Amino acid sequence: FSLFYLFFLPSHCFYLPGVAPEDFKTGDPLLVKVNKITSTKTQLPYSYYSLPYCQPDHIVDSAENLGEVLRGDRIENSPYTVFIMRESRMCNVVCRKVLDKKAAKAFKEKIDDEYRVNMILDNLPLVVPIRRPDVENAVVYQHGFHVGLKGKYAGSKEEKHFINNHLAFTVKFHKDPLTETARIVGFEVKPFSVKHEYEGEWNTKTRLTTCDPHAKRAVTSSESPQEVEEKEIIFTYDVEFQESDIKWASRWDTYLLMADDQIHWFSIVNSLMIVLFLSAMVAMIMLRTLYRDISKYNQLETQEEAQEETGWKLVHGDVFRPPTNFDLLCVYVGTGVQFFGMILVTMIFALLGFLSPSNRGGLMTAMLLLWVFMGLFAGYSSARLYKMFKGANWKSITLKTAIKFPATVFAIFFVLNALIWGQKSSGAVPFGTMFALVLLWFGISVPLVFVGSYIGFKKPVKEDPVKTNKIPRQVPDQPWYLHPAFSILIGGILPFGAVFIELFFILTSIWLHQFYYIFGFLFIVFIILVVTCAEITVVLCYFQLCSEDYQWWWRSYLTSGSSALYLFLYAAFYFFTKLEITKLVSGMLYFGYMLIVSYAFFVLTGTIGFYACFWFTRLIYSSVKID
Repeated sequence: FSLFYLFFLPSHCFYLPGVAPEDFKTGDPLLVKVNKITSTKTQLPYSYYSLPYCQPDHIVDSAENLGEVLRGDRIENSPYTVFIMRESRMCNVVCRKVLDKKAAKAFKEKIDDEYRVNMILDNLPLVVPIRRPDVENAVVYQHGFHVGLKGKYAGSKEEKHFINNHLAFTVKFHKDPLTETARIVGFEVKPFSVKHEYEGEWNTKTRLTTCDPHAKRAVTSSESPQEVEEKEIIFTYDVEFQESDIKWASRWDTYLLMADDQIHWFSIVNSLMIVLFLSAMVAMIMLRTLYRDISKYNQLETQEEAQEETGWKLVHGDVFRPPTNFDLLCVYVGTGVQFFGMILVTMIFALLGFLSPSNRGGLMTAMLLLWVFMGLFAGYSSARLYKMFKGANWKSITLKTAIKFPATVFAIFFVLNALIWGQKSSGAVPFGTMFALVLLWFGISVPLVFVGSYIGFKKPVKEDPVKTNKIPRQVPDQPWYLHPAFSILIGGILPFGAVFIELFFILTSIWLHQFYYIFGFLFIVFIILVVTCAEITVVLCYFQLCSEDYQWWWRSYLTSGSSALYLFLYAAFYFFTKLEITKLVSGMLYFGYMLIVSYAFFVLTGTIGFYACFWFTRLIYSSVKID
């Protein structure tokens, strides 16, 4: 049990290797940065300065890694410059803006689409604390604050747009009692919409009557709100510093703490029940085939039992006959191995804490680089299988393995990126990054696939346990429940059932912009998925061979791979029930990306099923002597 519990430690407290805390002395300036503005309704991020907010004298872009660029992050310096460590300040004026028609329209559109502004201080994202009415003293954190809100004046039916133009920041710090330095452990904000007032003409020394540090007049929610129209807006902010007991190593806990751990445990138990059921069936089949069939081969009691028990032996002369389109099967198996390696290593890195959310874009960067380097194993496995099928043109199969899946994904990605470009969103991948991706693909991945393929093709192939007849045996008519389409569709249900609860949380983190860091649960679910795919394929493969149908190669791949169909259908269900996307482009983005995810899931699960069935058939046919 203690070993089992260890898996869950990263989901509650963790140390980030290679990330050093920064110590601040009293009076040190703090650098607040702005990030993209995001909306769960449109899924189209925009840079902060795409809206007519106050700007610093010079806008400076922060260096971004590959993952950050692909996520649409655009991190820049901010006009919030009066952040001095442990010096609370009230009512700092950022700037006064007079909106024209175009600027007012831009703000109104973003308020309609419920856009949120994201900021960063000492690598911590800005959050808005919201009390949960259903649980006493419980607080949930919303990432970023809304650009504004819509509402009606008392006695009016007309809906107006109001902008959040006053921000009350709270910076939480943990003090070191020995050195008197402090580390930042929290960055929160309460946004207000306030129609600021002042006397006389506006100048740099004008004092506001609605927010005055000298009179100790703070902004409250009872103030008149600031309407978005072609008038002036004054942007202000407060900074308050609060000492906290939270240590630096635990500062991400509030962001990552999941209130619904019980649902994850239910997911694990649900998946384990499926695995236990399948394991019992596989154990029964193994006992029946390897114990009764093989060791009591000549001691069968009745003719009827002999016919039932030896059905799979009748096809021994055809079971290892190469399938139609075996070259395509080799390509897909190689790609699946590449995916499996990428996901397994990513999971291990995530469990060790290397891919925490504090390392923005780290997860995506790691997955891309691992995909590239796993090309070695893709080439090796596809070439080995191709040689077993007596294929001779290994260079052709290698090129297809290196190109087919990435080209399909890149084509969909290119079309989606063009749609994002059309919306002038910061989520559009720049040409330079696109070129870097192509360079990774053709400069590193393709050569590695060829190296792996060369090594795989040079190695001698294992002989088949039984000889293949020259003339193919006729497959008898199959009962309806063993029809390929039916058994393939049935085969995908259980692998999908093992992961669909965890899938809900993954989709929520992607499309509702929440953090996902419960890799302990995810790793166990992944192991359960692998076992489920393997076992359901072995069970259905055995039934197929018993009914004298030896065409198992493609069937084994498609049986577990069909779970991708259910994943895509679930994604469609999630879209219509959980998301509020109304724009056509946003809907196309969602289904485009989920199509890529489903395609990848098909390749991964199909390969797992194929190798399980491949191992099973070699095992049972090598264990029995064929006369």
